[in-house]
Amino acid sequence: MSRELVPLNQPVFDQLHPNVYWTAVGLVAWFVVSAWVFFDRGGQTALSLAFVTVLLLMAVGLPWLLSLIWRKYRMPGEQRSRKLPFRDWRSGEFAVWQAKLHGMQAAIDILLPLAAVAFGLTAIGIVFAIVSATSP
Repeated sequence: MSRELVPLNQPVFDQLHPNVYWTAVGLVAWFVVSAWVFFDRGGQTALSLAFVTVLLLMAVGLPWLLSLIWRKYRMPGEQRSRKLPFRDWRSGEFAVWQAKLHGMQAAIDILLPLAAVAFGLTAIGIVFAIVSATSP
């Protein structure tokens, strides 16, 4: 543990690490798969699940397409970002509005709601499957 009250020479990042984005995409995919596996009973539920799937596909796909366009049409003087290890990103600071968060804390704050929804839906689906299997 350091004796400094304010850590000096900590890198400050203003963009998320790609691992955070990929983890978010994985959690959204987990949500969609668990919804289809546990709650698809045929009939009218399939249409609702299809709409939710399309909505989440757009929520993930549009930012991805925008990032591809942004990478292709960068300004001539804009510097290419180098590959930064996740360990360095998480130990640095992440700039949010007028404050700074520790990198790992920022990743947790971003991914925690997605993880809660994905794992919560899975838990509800498991309970739903158990109850429907044991009921006469």
